[in-house]
Amino acid sequence: MTASLSSSDLPEWTFGDGPELADRLAALIVVGVKTATCSDSGIQPPPVEGERGYLMSGDGRRIAILQTETVTRMKFADMTEELAALEGEGDLSLDYWQSAHREYFTRNGVFAEGMDVLFETFLLEEVLDAEFAAAAPEHLAQERAGAVK
Repeated sequence: MTASLSSSDLPEWTFGDGPELADRLAALIVVGVKTATCSDSGIQPPPVEGERGYLMSGDGRRIAILQTETVTRMKFADMTEELAALEGEGDLSLDYWQSAHREYFTRNGVFAEGMDVLFETFLLEEVLDAEFAAAAPEHLAQERAGAVK
């Protein structure tokens, strides 16, 4: 998740590293199956418990308002099946989580087996974009069918 300041008092958060991934992850949040995320421990600014922000689509629309509940520093290798499932991605398994996140962190030049990550849980406070929300269940169906990784 990356953050940037906007003209309002809330930061704008985009999940992933490209428009397609941002939309996919935002859809999982909007349908309620993604309640956590994980980032490289060097992310700036780091997530802060209690902070609220706008969830952004891949094309820069404000989709929802989220509030960070918890932030836990942990080793990549210490991820558990239960925590991986909170991310709501793929088949919800630890194997899927490890594969997808190893690929993501490698693509972004920060992966190392011993790396620290920040595991963050959040609450969906309000959906702001009804059109995006209406299309979100289709993203979930594709995710579960394995059509998207």
